[in-house]
Order: sequence, then C-alpha cells, then structure tokens
Amino acid sequence: MTDQSFIIRDATVDDLPGILEIYNHAIINTTAVYSEEPHTLDMRLTWYNDRISNGFPVFVAEINGTIAGFGTFAHFRAWPCYRYTVEHSVYVHINHRGKGLSKLLIRPLIDRAREMKLHAMIAGIDGENQVSYHLHQSFGFIEVAHFKEVGFKFGRWLDLKFMELILSLD
Repeated sequence: MTDQSFIIRDATVDDLPGILEIYNHAIINTTAVYSEEPHTLDMRLTWYNDRISNGFPVFVAEINGTIAGFGTFAHFRAWPCYRYTVEHSVYVHINHRGKGLSKLLIRPLIDRAREMKLHAMIAGIDGENQVSYHLHQSFGFIEVAHFKEVGFKFGRWLDLKFMELILSLD
C-alpha cells in the first residue's frame, strides 16, 4: 500500500531502532504516551516479540528507507473475556506529521482486526489531543469514556479519553 511515497508494510526487527526513536520522542516531548522514561532497544524488542507471538500486527510507514511512523494493536485487557477487544496505537515521526500518515496506518489496523474476527477496537487519547480525536472520529470511533485527571506529566494533570470502534455487529 503506498501513498505520497510512503510504503505501509509489516515491521521487522530491523525497524525497531526507527520505531524506538519515534516512541521515545513521544515519551519525552508529548502527552501521547503516559510514561516519562525513554525505552531501550531491548524493551522495544520485547514489545515487538509480544505482539508478533500473539498474532498482532506491527505496521511501519517507510519513506526512502526511513521509518516515518508505526501502528499496532494488542490486548485491551489481559483477562480472557476481553479477547475480542484490542487497543491500538499509532505514532508518527515529528518530521512527517500533518501529511496524513496516521490515516494510512489506522486503516490497515482496522482491516487486520476485522480479518482476525475481533469485535472492538479502543483508542486511548490524551484529553487535549484534538487532532487524534478528530482523526478517530473520521474512522467511526466514538467517545465512550472521559477519565478526568488520571495521568500526571509535565507538572500537570491529564485527562484520558477512550474512543471505540465496533468492528462487527455480530
């Protein structure tokens, strides 16, 4: 799948340094990740292996051999009765934001979840992130929860919104 010179493909272990760079930038500079400490390459390898061993996708957006973004999903909660619900995440390198890349990464995640016969997909979005909120609305996600002041980062309390897309109506 290509658009605007971006190639969306399954990630490999070789992509982990690029994924790590994007993720750590989000940790250090944004409220997209409610974590404060940068991850290591070993942590990303464990994360990647967990996704792959559970049959979950990790997609990357590549342009000219560089990782510009990534998207994935995994269990929403660890208990068995949540097995048909996943939570996804999409991150884009700062140099490639605003180019529609998130849309290119979300679509194959939704498609793969439907292929896997999953029922619901959840997005956890910082309460102030209107860009992500509207992006998810454009895919049919609806807000189902707004948790007030559940995170604390950069010296302030953060709200977390959950948006949900029902993948099947069976």
